[in-house]
Amino acid sequence: MGIFDFLSGEFIDVIHWVDDSRDTMVWRFEREGHEIKYGAKLTVREGQAAVFVHEGQLADVFTPGLYMLETNNMPIMTTLNHWDHGFRSPFKSEIYFVNTTRFQNLKWGTKNPVICRDPEFGPVRLRAFGTYSVRVTDPARFLVEIVGTDGEFTMDEISYQIRNIIVQEFSRTIARAGIPVMDMAANTRELGQLVAREIEPQLAQYGLSLPELYVENISLPPAVEEVMDKRSSMGVIGNLGEYMQFQTAEALGRDGAGAGAIQAGMGAAMGMQIANQASGPWSAVNAAPQPAAIAPPPPPVEHVWHIAENGQTTGPFSKAKLGRMAAEGELTRETYVWTAGQDGWMRAGDVMELAQLFTILPPPPPGA
Repeated sequence: MGIFDFLSGEFIDVIHWVDDSRDTMVWRFEREGHEIKYGAKLTVREGQAAVFVHEGQLADVFTPGLYMLETNNMPIMTTLNHWDHGFRSPFKSEIYFVNTTRFQNLKWGTKNPVICRDPEFGPVRLRAFGTYSVRVTDPARFLVEIVGTDGEFTMDEISYQIRNIIVQEFSRTIARAGIPVMDMAANTRELGQLVAREIEPQLAQYGLSLPELYVENISLPPAVEEVMDKRSSMGVIGNLGEYMQFQTAEALGRDGAGAGAIQAGMGAAMGMQIANQASGPWSAVNAAPQPAAIAPPPPPVEHVWHIAENGQTTGPFSKAKLGRMAAEGELTRETYVWTAGQDGWMRAGDVMELAQLFTILPPPPPGA
């Protein structure tokens, strides 16, 4: 190698950065002794910015493009100016490449419930989670405030801090927004935009911006969700009295004794109607006027019962069916039962209507 080839190698330098990690925000160009030569080529690609730090101070920021570092106003000292030191410059310069693209699909969520006042349900506890994206808008400020002298700065090193800012601002926003819980699902987009707008001034101090913030879900405690489900079910049922009558009729229809009682009652009613129709025309001749027949009162509706055993319910059963179950030992005084109109589950022995099922004894055998 000739002396001119050696000098050409010292004079020509190429500075660039290609990132394959997808999570690196800042990368420092590593050069032995941090020496930047006169005439070096600096390539800054789209989605990048290059920050020059000379003698420990931020000197300049380069946007995408190709630069020749050869003018006298460059804030660097090169080996060309110090050939008498054997191409070892005592003045050091550093170049930091900053990724200015968006870092997307970053997660955020509330670790603890957020307490807010709902106009319909009163104080409620809410949890929320979603995603956001972040990008560097001021490379110089970001390098000074966050990165410092870190040679490779990744998104994980600042994502925790950003999540804390998002959760804090979300808690403040949701508490003073006054949006009813039932309407929050329809306003998640507006909530995300409002929180992002409130966070922007804080992130701008770090040289960052929040292009997108999404609220994917807002949930209530399981107990409150269960009550809301029951309330929705009541709205679907409508008239509770009519629904209970329908359930009773279905239970009587499924049980054999109930079906027999219904058929017997219908047969008796049809017989009385035929007898009245048959005697009407013939008895009307030379007969004294008879008072109008008073319709008999409707038979009382027989209660049907549900049984609770081992955390599960069965039924409904008619009283006749419960009598057979008591005789077979399947129903005891300690068995919990419930019927429409009864306040909670009760032991069968404490229900007056069922207590007699356990006191009926067979007569003494013949010859006793």
